[in-house]
Amino acid sequence: MIFIVVKFKVKPDWSERWLGLVEDFTQATREETSNLWFDWSRSVDDPNEFVLVEAFTDDAAGDHVNSNHFKQAMADMPQALPWTPALTSPHATGA
Repeated sequence: MIFIVVKFKVKPDWSERWLGLVEDFTQATREETSNLWFDWSRSVDDPNEFVLVEAFTDDAAGDHVNSNHFKQAMADMPQALPWTPALTSPHATGA
């Protein structure tokens, strides 16, 4: 299993629109056969921070990042972000 956590700091004027911006990406990713989960949370301390927790089967990374919906999300997201987020927890397990 590939487990990933990504923190997205969004621009304040995008914080209420963020989930709408990523809605198509979220739904398309959840429909991938190799997706185990793809869940968004909002920080209780910072209303401009969203956390994405996602997991895929071991062989899924290439298919996911090469998908049209991933490429579209990478084109759409920058307008709402002050900087590119870093993966905070990429982890492959034997599970």
